[in-house]
Formats: sequence, structure tokens, C-alpha cells
Amino acid sequence: MKIFLSFLQGPEHYPVPAYSFWQYYIKNGIEEAGDQWDECPGADWAMGLLPLSKPDLDKWRVQIWEKTIDYIKKNRPDFFLSYLYPHQIDVNAINEIKKSGIPCINFFCDNYREFDRIPNAFGAFDLNWVPEFESLAAYKHAGFKHIHLPMPMWVDPLYRNTNIAESQQVTFIGSADQQRIALFNETAEKIDTLKIYGTGWLGKSKPATAQDSFISKGINQVQFIKKYGLGAYCQKMARRSVNVAVNGQLSDKLNGNLSFEAYIDHTRHSLITLGINRFPSFRFPFKNPGKYSRLRDIEAPMLGACYLTEWTEGLDLLYDIDREIACYSSSEELIFQIGRLDKDKPLRDGIRKKGQQRALSEHSIPHTLKLIKAGL
Repeated sequence: MKIFLSFLQGPEHYPVPAYSFWQYYIKNGIEEAGDQWDECPGADWAMGLLPLSKPDLDKWRVQIWEKTIDYIKKNRPDFFLSYLYPHQIDVNAINEIKKSGIPCINFFCDNYREFDRIPNAFGAFDLNWVPEFESLAAYKHAGFKHIHLPMPMWVDPLYRNTNIAESQQVTFIGSADQQRIALFNETAEKIDTLKIYGTGWLGKSKPATAQDSFISKGINQVQFIKKYGLGAYCQKMARRSVNVAVNGQLSDKLNGNLSFEAYIDHTRHSLITLGINRFPSFRFPFKNPGKYSRLRDIEAPMLGACYLTEWTEGLDLLYDIDREIACYSSSEELIFQIGRLDKDKPLRDGIRKKGQQRALSEHSIPHTLKLIKAGL
């Protein structure tokens, strides 16, 4: 089967959050499934992630979809698989592809973080690949065809074993944000072996800009309310003075970014690898943040980690909790679970082995593609 891909391909130097890893995962996963992937040469899908002006965005959309439709008509893939944000979608182009007999599927991984209501543009697809359990009700309410499947993750067969020499380190890898700082401020003193890596932990917080004109601030506020709602705007105003600073106990445990090799090594060999599923958002109270299962909930078990992640709805559909992964729901429970796992090597070994088996067998891209094909 030949699958046409629109999965954020493009140059890797754009000043937006990381995106290039998605095509690495999906292309390798498709090949492992015994299928073929295809893409439109020179199509820069990543450009659509940039903060373009409306005229530039419209121009990009016209150019890339014309090029894509022309290529698809000449090369006839079995289906179209994309990772597209709503503003990147041309509904007429999707309908034209569908009319030619080629089903269209869109993956999107931040539904719960980004949307109160699912954007109408997603309704153009034959099938929406939805990884967040929390967003299923919204897709059902919108009436859009969807399928609940794990985030697309692929790891090199070189790392698909649990013959691992453990370090004594408890490791978290991920960028800094206010929710993560708050959680670690409450727990760092009790976790002696904790090490944290990623973007923003060693840098200073970017000060709020005071250079916007009164008019531009007003426009931004109106746009914010349109996107997130009045409730979120009230949360934002109430939280203007909130700035969670790293405390002294936490600062000693912070580190910068890791190389790819070091990232794999720390994830696999750490005594315990941590996941955090809460996220900063003005749509939720700071003390009761929104949460959803992340890519790390698939990746770390696939790599053979002893994985301890933050509980969120749907995790018990992915794993047998306490056999394949471990979970916590509060800072107190995080400290307790780390102490429990630290003292019980057979439990850690079991989580490594069983979690990896489950992730590689049921949450892999080849298995997901089987379910998508059946869904179509």
C-alpha cells in the first residue's frame, strides 16, 4: 500500500517548536509495516507552522495544495495521511482528493490543549486520528468521523530490548513551563537523584513585552477571547502576576538539552524515567491543570524505560497500570511512587519488559495502520 504523506516536512531551521521528528517516526513506521510512503517533492509543509501574515498564508496554501493535488493525481496513492493544523487545511483541496477516490486521514495531537470545539476544517477528512482520550467526546459532538489511536512513535530495533544496566538517576526530559516548575518545586527536595533536562530550564524567563500599542493589545485580547473563550480570558487576567520561579532545591537538578544519543541513553538506563502530562493553559485553573497522554507515554516504554507518568484519562486503555507503567496523580504520590520503585528491582524489571512488549505490539505505527485501514 502506498501512503501519501503531509507530515510537517520541510527545512529544520524554522523558528517554531520541534516538528521534524514526526516525519522520521511515520516514515520508518510505514516501512516497518511493509507499506510505502510518498510525498510531493519540494512541498514545504512546515512553512505553514510559521506566523505568516494572512496574504502570505493564503499564498502558501494555494501554492502547496495546487502542487500536491497535481502530484497525487499523477501518482495515485492508496490514501492521504496528514498532520495539519486547521489554518493549513484547504477544504476544497481535500474534497478534490476524496472525489478522485483517495481517502484522506488527518492526525492531530493537541486537540485538548488547543480547542474547546473541534474546528470545522477537520470535518473534511474521511477519518480523524485522535490520540487524546479527552477529545473523543468533542469529535463525537462535532459529528466528525474519528478513530482513537496512540501517538505515532517508532524506535530503532537496536533499542528494543530490556537488557539494561540501570543508573541510579531519576530523569525527566522535556522543556520548562510553569506547571512543570511548580510540580518539581514541590518534590525536588525529596528526590535526591532527580536530574532534569531540556529547553528553558537553564535560561531566564522571557519578560512580558511592554511595547505593544493600546490598539494592538486590544486586538490580541479580542483574538484570544474568540479562540479560547471568555472564561480563559478571565483566567489569564487573574494570573497576570503569577510567575512560578525555580526554587533553590530544584535549581541544582537542572540541565540543558541532550543530544539524540544521550536522550536515548538517559531514557533507557535511568532508574526511573518520568512523564508529566499536565500543561499550562488559561482554560484551566492553575491548581487544577488540564492533562492528556503525551508522546512520551508511548516512546519511553518502547525504549524499555521503567516509566512513571502522570495519570490522565485513557492511560488504563493503553497499559496495565503497575504492571506495564506506573502512575502518580499528585506531588505526594510522585514522591511515594519513586520511593516504591527505587526499593523494588523486580517491579522495575517487570515494568521495563511488559511495558515495552505492550507498546511495541499494540501501540506501534504498523498496528495503528492496520486499524486505520480497517476503519476506512
